[in-house]
Amino acid sequence: MHTLKRTFDSLSVRNFRLFFLGQLLSVTCTWMMVIAQDWLVLELSGNSGTALGVVTALQFTPVLLLTLYGGRLADRHSKRRILVLANLASGVLALVLGLWVLLGEVRLGHIWLFAFALGVVNSVEAPTRIAFVGEMVGSELLPNASALSGAYFNAARVAGPAAAGLLIARLGVGPVILINACSYLGAVAGLALMRPAELHGPPSRPANPRIADGIRYVTRRPDLVLPLALIGVLGLAGFNFQLTLPLLAKTEFHTGSAAFGVLSSSLAAGSLLAAFATSSRRARPTTAVVTGSALAFGATETLTGLAPTLPTACLLLTLTGFAMMYFAQAANHRIQLGSDPAYRGRVMALYMLIFQGTTPLGALLTGWLAEHWGPRWSLTTGGLISLTATALTLTTTPRTRTPHP
Repeated sequence: MHTLKRTFDSLSVRNFRLFFLGQLLSVTCTWMMVIAQDWLVLELSGNSGTALGVVTALQFTPVLLLTLYGGRLADRHSKRRILVLANLASGVLALVLGLWVLLGEVRLGHIWLFAFALGVVNSVEAPTRIAFVGEMVGSELLPNASALSGAYFNAARVAGPAAAGLLIARLGVGPVILINACSYLGAVAGLALMRPAELHGPPSRPANPRIADGIRYVTRRPDLVLPLALIGVLGLAGFNFQLTLPLLAKTEFHTGSAAFGVLSSSLAAGSLLAAFATSSRRARPTTAVVTGSALAFGATETLTGLAPTLPTACLLLTLTGFAMMYFAQAANHRIQLGSDPAYRGRVMALYMLIFQGTTPLGALLTGWLAEHWGPRWSLTTGGLISLTATALTLTTTPRTRTPHP
């Protein structure tokens, strides 16, 4: 009973409880819209994978270009106010697209424009949201709140696509997108009902925070550079399951979309378990925790590439998902809890940039390996690169005392 209470400790904080409920609703509906949008793109383009790739690129490019600026805004202004405006903007964009679909006048170019605009909003919203978690609960409960945030994200990643499949069949694409538009009101309501006096904001905000100062701050902190470097390498080489799993199901196990769903669910289930496992953390994780979980991820992904049967692959993917989320949470907590609150927005923006910036390059590498050697080699190579990079950090990192943030 005590363990269960510690798992949900941060939900006893009213502000975080409002945030959690609003985000759970909004993120679930966002995953519904992702499925609906992809389905719509395939319908309009004649099942063109290139058109689908353009949508992803347009939504992703602003995040690469503007995330550091988003972190600067988070350090300069009220994070709660920024999040309210960002959620309202996302809701309006989804409303316009949904109405366009219902009117039967939507074209591929409209979806591309929507994807780009949403990417601009996300470039500000994502680093602000991550940095705001600490302001809601304080440093002691930050690891727990961060773990629960990972839990709601993974729960939404499972529930959203499942609900979307049913609703698209019954209602169509347009209504699903409109449901997502309405869901942002839940997130806005949660933010609006918070008590500002109970937030743990920095004592003062810099009048003109510079991106360069944030980068300089990180480079002077080896304890922050190491997890950021590992995030970059593992994100580049190992976190490309959206490409490898459908290929594994279709070309290696010769099964259909149902098996792909089982593989994806196995990975998500492991991630969800890890999110709950890390919820009892109260102190800043050590370097050993970060590197140990990175080694575990590399080992389990390597073994997944060697899995002889579908059930074995599902079991190993559950372990891989667990190690992946455990590492991501450990790196996140080490970076956040080690950062000065005055720099936290810019530091977490750099974290987001490295985490997401490696995705397109990693996709190219994974796609090339899968095409020439098969998806098993993609998984195994990604795991071996992750193992090698982590082992190198263990041999090259000097054992110096961590500076106080």
